[in-house]
Amino acid sequence: MRENSPLFDRIRVKPDQDRRLRDELPACQWPDCANRATHRAPKGRLRANEYWRFCLDHVREYNNSYNFFAGMSDEAIAKYQKDAVTGHRPTWKMGSVGGKRSAARRARGKFRAADWDADDPFSLFGEMGAQPGHARSASEGRKILNAQRGALDVLGLEADAKRADIKARFKLLVKRHHPDANGGDRGSEDRLREIIAAYNYLKSAGFC
Repeated sequence: MRENSPLFDRIRVKPDQDRRLRDELPACQWPDCANRATHRAPKGRLRANEYWRFCLDHVREYNNSYNFFAGMSDEAIAKYQKDAVTGHRPTWKMGSVGGKRSAARRARGKFRAADWDADDPFSLFGEMGAQPGHARSASEGRKILNAQRGALDVLGLEADAKRADIKARFKLLVKRHHPDANGGDRGSEDRLREIIAAYNYLKSAGFC
């Protein structure tokens, strides 16, 4: 049996599908070529979605000499490659789009929490240029959880205690119950641990 026989395809692991379709393929568009066109090649940068139909040998020859940037200057090629990074879409610098408020922020050259219509109860943006009075204080309108209220009770403070009060109270209690302040007496160590744990919890919750 000849290996190029259609009957041989019945026992091949991978039948030669191309041979079955060969008669249905168009002729190669390379001059003076009588082979069937099994591959396609782009016609050029300015002819999108248009292709030549070539046989395998001639598509290889065409691809070896194909130049997508034919007719373009070095400057135009560099610009095209740069724009290709963003998919040839326009881009803007961060913060340059956003209307009047963005323009006002750029004119000032810094960020203000009030520009974003957002509350800042714990002055998280204070170090980024937020002005006094634009953000609410930590105690104003603050929701107190039971665990937070309990931590404040450990320090002997009310729910409306401010940051400065919490820090000052913590320093005072640490000095009072530290063994070094009691002649080496460790009888207040449990109380000291409780105070430190309460303060660390309030600190992690943004109270101080």
